[in-house]
This record gives sequence, structure tokens and C-alpha cells, in this order.
Amino acid sequence: MQKHANKFFLIFVLLGLVILGIIANLFAGGKFLDPSNIRVVVSHIVYPAFAAWGLCFLFACGFTDMSVGGVLVLGAFASTWLGNALGYPGVALGALAVGVLLIFFNFNVFAFTKIPSWIAGISLAMIYEAIAVFLKVNPATKPFVDTELSRDFRLLGQLPYSVILLAIGFIAAYVLYNRTSIGLNIRAIGGNRSVARAMGINVNRTLLAVGVIAGIFFGLSAMTQISYSGRMTVKTGLTSMNLIFQPLAIVLLAQIMQKRINIIIAVPICSLVIYSIFNLLTIFKVPSGTLQEAALGLFLIAFAIVGQRGTQSVVK
Repeated sequence: MQKHANKFFLIFVLLGLVILGIIANLFAGGKFLDPSNIRVVVSHIVYPAFAAWGLCFLFACGFTDMSVGGVLVLGAFASTWLGNALGYPGVALGALAVGVLLIFFNFNVFAFTKIPSWIAGISLAMIYEAIAVFLKVNPATKPFVDTELSRDFRLLGQLPYSVILLAIGFIAAYVLYNRTSIGLNIRAIGGNRSVARAMGINVNRTLLAVGVIAGIFFGLSAMTQISYSGRMTVKTGLTSMNLIFQPLAIVLLAQIMQKRINIIIAVPICSLVIYSIFNLLTIFKVPSGTLQEAALGLFLIAFAIVGQRGTQSVVK
């Protein structure tokens, strides 16, 4: 019965988004549902969705890694460098290798030290930003950082290839999160690590597996982002964390919806909602940056109020 109710709720949400899109299009003078604008919106939801799926795995086991933005920067640099040298295999290899190696390293830090993950994550973010700055100022590596990915190797950031990649990523994320023992173990650790250990779950091994899985999704995010934009700039002063603002907003919105919709399914829906808001604000000439982010923040607060009705206490 509950399963059928959740399916009905998903259909209701999708129909509601269609209706809201039509209303928004009327206010936007037909610009919002213009085919060229729809392509822009769809193109922009791919790399935040991959990053959001990576965050889903992190949050599911109870960790908050603030270094992800720095990982995305270094992954984009590696993807550009190897992509220009090796073509499409280099584009994928550079981003995935950096994503997996760095997030796996992060989870070694989280698993084998008693440092809270958000504190360790901020420290690691500063280290990764410093590495990016070193690569930029070092004469031997500066040419690789200052260049852009050749247009000959950027199809993975363009339609329909990016959406095909997104569909493959969705299937992989859904199966890993919901249909495998590692997904069950991850959620068990996030619920109560002591109980999970008492149930025979190898906590450290599971956490390291999370590092690999999340690293793959962050690598895919870096790969699709650089394939779309062509260039990544160096971030300093923890500004790399700005890169995970949209993915974080997507996950927060998906967490509110997960009472009725599986969080992996909710991520692409929320990606579409979040970027559509930014797109509409741009159409209505709301200045980008602070004002748009403030509007999105207000939207998330309003949605959270509605989504948390009936909740008796604050949970993690």
C-alpha cells in the first residue's frame, strides 16, 4: 500500500512540476520553455546531479566532507591535462582517478582518526586548494592548468551524451544504494555505528568502500563539468566550497522528499528544480550570485517547513 502511495506521490510531483513550469513560462513571456532554454537547463543539471549522488553516499554513512570542491578542481585539471594528451580516455581517467584517490584518502582520514569529518574536510580543502595554486604557479605545470579542454573532446558535456551518461549514473547509483549489501551497510553505519558493528559490519572497510564509490561520482561530476565549460579556475580561501553549493542544496531538498521518494530518484528531480529556479531568476534579471542564492535559500527554508510538518524533533 505504501509503495503504491509513494508511486502516486512521485507522479503527483512530476505533474506538479510540469504545471509550475507552464505557469513560470507564462510569466517569463515564453522564454522558460523555449527549446533552446530547455537545453540549457538540462545541460546544467548533469554535473551537480553526479556530485549530489556522491554526497548522498557521504551523508548516508554520517560524514560531511567539505573538501569535495577542492577535489572537483583537481579532478577537472587532471581531466583537461590527460584529455588533451590522450583524448576521451584521458578525460575520463584524469577525473575518475583524482576523485577516487582523494576521496578514498579522505575516508582513510575519517575512518582512522577521531577528527570530526567536517573539520578534517575543511583542512583537506585548504590542502587541495594549495595544491591547485602550486600547479598554477609552478612553471612546469602552469601550462596544464591555464589551458582549456580541447573542443574535440567535450562531447560528454553536451546533449544528448551528457544525459545518456546521467542515465547510466542514475542506474548505478540506484542499484548501489538500494540493491546491494554495501548500500545497506552504509545506511546502517549512518543510523548507528555501534549497532552496525555489533551486527558484524566491518565499519572501516565499508567506509573505505564509500570513499571509492563517492569518489567515482565526484570524478564523473568533474568530468562532465569540464566537458561542458572547458576550463576550471584555481580556487583559494576555501572558495572551492562554492562548487558544492548547488549539489548540497539538491541533496538537502532530496532529503526532505525522501520520506516519499527514494533519495537517488529525488536527486535528478531536485537538480531540475534547483537549476530551473536559477534559470528563472536570470530570465527575470535577478543579479546572479548573492541575490539568486538568497532566493534559493528562502525556497529551501519554505520547502523544509512544508516537508517537516508533523516532525516532533530535530534529527541529523
